[in-house]
Amino acid sequence: MKTITLHKPLNIDSIYNYLAQNLNPLFNKHKPTIFKYNVNKTANAIEITQPEMYEGVLFHIELDNCRLKITRSEHYVDDVNSLTLESVMNELFNDLSGKGGTDLVQEG
Repeated sequence: MKTITLHKPLNIDSIYNYLAQNLNPLFNKHKPTIFKYNVNKTANAIEITQPEMYEGVLFHIELDNCRLKITRSEHYVDDVNSLTLESVMNELFNDLSGKGGTDLVQEG
């Protein structure tokens, strides 16, 4: 799990809306492709999937106060699309956090 601190108060809905709107366009800018990722909101989390290529959830994201707790599927750790997607999400989280940016608290 990776934990990122956001330096701006956000709620799970605003994070979901931002990811749903920007994830695929930014991913395609970095790695042009014909498929799209699904961004789904559950009760208190966001899940990223791509069922045509991958089984299950690629990323599960929870908000705990000002920290994002991101769990990555262990099955696709070295997959180039998964690595690109993680980089894109990091960029989007940094944008969401504004001038304060983000801090990586823990990765493991």
